[in-house]
Amino acid sequence: MLSYRLEHFGAPLVEQQSENPAPTGREVVLHVGSCGVCHSDVHLADGYFDLGGGNRIDLTRSVAPPRTLGHEIAGTVVSVGPEAEGVAIGDKRVVYPWIGCGHCMLCLTGDEQLCNAPRALGVTRDGGFSDHVSVPDPKYLFEYAPLSEEQACTYACSGLTAFSALKKVASIGFDERLLIIGAGGVGLSGIRMAKSLGFAPPIVAEVDRGKWNIAREAGAGEVIDPNADGASRALMKSSGGGLAAAIDFVGAGETFSFGFNALKKGGTLVSVGLFGGATSVSPAAVAMKAARIIGSYVGSLTEMRELMKMAREQSLPELPLTIFPLSAASATLNALKAGRVVGRAVLKP
Repeated sequence: MLSYRLEHFGAPLVEQQSENPAPTGREVVLHVGSCGVCHSDVHLADGYFDLGGGNRIDLTRSVAPPRTLGHEIAGTVVSVGPEAEGVAIGDKRVVYPWIGCGHCMLCLTGDEQLCNAPRALGVTRDGGFSDHVSVPDPKYLFEYAPLSEEQACTYACSGLTAFSALKKVASIGFDERLLIIGAGGVGLSGIRMAKSLGFAPPIVAEVDRGKWNIAREAGAGEVIDPNADGASRALMKSSGGGLAAAIDFVGAGETFSFGFNALKKGGTLVSVGLFGGATSVSPAAVAMKAARIIGSYVGSLTEMRELMKMAREQSLPELPLTIFPLSAASATLNALKAGRVVGRAVLKP
């Protein structure tokens, strides 16, 4: 098995050859055909999330090198454990990677992605920056035909994260405006799913004008530069006093603040992105605006099932992809960190 592993935080990944995993119990082993590269992989490789003001979330214990990163995985089943049911050698599947302990209350109520003792692939268990990956149970595998394998892998994080965030504000109605902040891989997923989930074409805030046409092609109704002079005031005026909902797929202090300020009274801000930084929010402003601020982290296994059904049955705009060989895993992380990737980067062994 060929893998590119994180041996030391902040250092290039290391090539490693090892024996292919041998499944036991309900385990399933896939030959990885495509693995998306997420901005979270950059943070995991660095060993921290930036909270702003010099504060960080330390990831060094949870990731615990040596570790094979990569959580957007699609491939072909090559071996199954003796107790694995409902899957056969040769099946092509996309993997739900946000696996919990299976025993805590969060897991038992369907929120494995929030488990405090996770077994998440590419985070606390080895993931898809490899040519093989072991999955603990067939229930985490989903058919993806007629989608291409390269598109399918992105649904495990980029697609699922956007889907879960959109569902949290799905009650706003088609006649109300939604603001999507960021047209990176996750933001583009949100833009292209909005219509299928009952939203009007969203307003998209994106500082990189090189992404504007791609956002429009994905389904944006209007694209604005949030850093332009008077952008916030102009948005409030054009929307008649603010928007019903905003989803921040960037997660910087500036984008969070822009999203909150764009809300009308009673509006909802969904905070999704993990870019880093901090901002100040006045408790009085939250109260007087009667606003809701909701965090959204990837998505549940049930949401993954709903998402894959929708993706397979409807013709969603495809996510722009840049394909790299698996050997370019470190270079791809660097390109993503530098903002040189449009849409989603996908590694292929």
